Amino acid sequence: MIRLLPFVLVALLLAVPLTAEAQSTIEDSISLEELVTEALALNPELRASEARWQAFVNRAQQAGTFDDPMLMFKIQNALIRDPLAFDRDSMTAKVIGISQMVPYFGKRDLARRSADLEAQVGRWSHEERKLELARMVRESWYQLYAVDRSLEIVEGNIRLLDDLVTLAETLYGVGGALQQDVLRAQLERSKMEDMRIGLRQQRRSLEARLNNLALRPATQAIAPAPDLSMTSLNLEAAELERLAEEHRPLLRGLQAELEKSRVARRAAQREYYPDFTFSLEYMQREAAMDDAGYDMYSAGISFNLPVQRQRRQAMVAEAESEGRMALQEIEMLRNEIRYGIADGLARLERNRRLAELYQGGILPQAEITRDAALAAYRVGQYEFMNVLESQMALFNYQREHAEAVAEHEMVRVQLEALVGTELR
Repeated sequence: MIRLLPFVLVALLLAVPLTAEAQSTIEDSISLEELVTEALALNPELRASEARWQAFVNRAQQAGTFDDPMLMFKIQNALIRDPLAFDRDSMTAKVIGISQMVPYFGKRDLARRSADLEAQVGRWSHEERKLELARMVRESWYQLYAVDRSLEIVEGNIRLLDDLVTLAETLYGVGGALQQDVLRAQLERSKMEDMRIGLRQQRRSLEARLNNLALRPATQAIAPAPDLSMTSLNLEAAELERLAEEHRPLLRGLQAELEKSRVARRAAQREYYPDFTFSLEYMQREAAMDDAGYDMYSAGISFNLPVQRQRRQAMVAEAESEGRMALQEIEMLRNEIRYGIADGLARLERNRRLAELYQGGILPQAEITRDAALAAYRVGQYEFMNVLESQMALFNYQREHAEAVAEHEMVRVQLEALVGTELR
């Protein structure tokens, strides 16, 4: 029975649910696209943006409709001395009437079109926010990848420095090395430890950022991403600019703003024309004073006099100013897109060439140099400082290679956000 006690305790511990703090340390092996999908579905700012767009859609459904008709009841020409006597005077009547205001021809269509365009602006603003959110998630993911690769390289370098410290101490013990060799190796090892601490802090910050974007617990750990390969992009600047014209939500939203200003100008010009109110009344009369008391009706039309021309001129000028503003914003955005594409393609090419140079030339050569220096040092034919310098040079090249690969992918997702569509 006593022998079974440890197994019972283990079973009980496994049956106890993990606390929130313990659960947060479990790594989640979520992929990049799963994280993007989760962020697009759960991010509260994006959901608020969608609700704002739906509000514009619902507002558009209200635009261009008639105002409610007015129903009227009244007693007409009643006697004050006998207010409820309807048969004392032939002019006394009970009246029921209805009236309807009708805007001038074309005003309702313009109001409906303006509201539809405003809803389109809200839609493209929402789509732009989705694009921006996906870019932020992907950029943070590739930054996390660079930090993870740097951590792997730092930890591997620490192990190699530990071996070098051991080797230097051994050779120092038999008179084959100097004490300063041991001290210098220990110093470099301490620097690597300092770098590892900084990288771990960066990793926690990037995890918190990704979790925040996807509305996940801030302390939820994310497993390191698998090895990354660069995605080739064989598109010229002109083709990317064409894609931006077709797909960039912000550009399409500004074009809707421009069209909305034109509609607003036409609507302001229609304000120079009156709106009409049609009315119909039925008067029920009682016989009185030898009058048979025949029932009567009245029909009429009234309209406002658009004499306040200064106000209407200001409305037209306001719409024209909004149109000029939208037009210049479109040109400004196109200029930014052209610059972003040119700069992005240059950075993409630079990082691709750097990554290929490190992978195919610098890294193998640096490894050969380091191995040769270490082998010569073991037999006393090389100074320890040269060995250490060759190892640190290899370490720096490895980190720069990982950063070039991650930077290449970050630039690619920036270009995708710039043109508004996936690039493959």
